[in-house]
Amino acid sequence: MPIPSAIKLHKASKTLELRYRETSYQLSAEFLRVHSPSAEVQGHGQPILQTGKLGVGLERIEPAGNYALKLCFDDGHDSGLFTWDYLHELATRQSELWADYLAQLSAAGKSRDPNESVVRLML
Repeated sequence: MPIPSAIKLHKASKTLELRYRETSYQLSAEFLRVHSPSAEVQGHGQPILQTGKLGVGLERIEPAGNYALKLCFDDGHDSGLFTWDYLHELATRQSELWADYLAQLSAAGKSRDPNESVVRLML
């Protein structure tokens, strides 16, 4: 189980920095929010596409025993524990997971922007 050697919350840039030995990863709060391991996001075997999370931030992070972090987002979401394994997976697969998320948004005709509604016209 890869455990970060350092964890830093950068509120201004809305990122969580995870350091593993010589490698550092910057994960945006939006990325973490839409990939939350909570039942609200993951459903029960059927993930629920998260929309309108552009600009979401992290208010605080809390340790959850010796195996995870609880991330508290400024949109009120604070359920779901990010285990060390899951955080490492998110960090190392960030580009792939983000591209998949953007493709799902596009296919669903949804937006990252909470103030935007996408309408598709069938002509």
